[in-house]
Amino acid sequence: MLKRFSLLWTLVRGDARQLWFALRHPDAPGWLKLGALGIALYLLSPADLIPDVLPFIGVVDDLVLVPLAVRWLLQRLPPHIAQETLRRRG
Repeated sequence: MLKRFSLLWTLVRGDARQLWFALRHPDAPGWLKLGALGIALYLLSPADLIPDVLPFIGVVDDLVLVPLAVRWLLQRLPPHIAQETLRRRG
């Protein structure tokens, strides 16, 4: 489980930082917080689209779906929040 999180973090580090900054922004919309919570629950949930017990294939759904979900949320940020978080992301 820890290995899965470290691999995901490596893949989406920049997007994850931007999402973190967006969540902490005073004008962060409620849907953003719910979406981030949904992603976290999916990662922590033992139920996956493809079970993790299958070698390699079991992790693929996490490696594909989680970055796509994070990117999807970030693309829907209000422009002023997106610009500020991109500036902070560096």
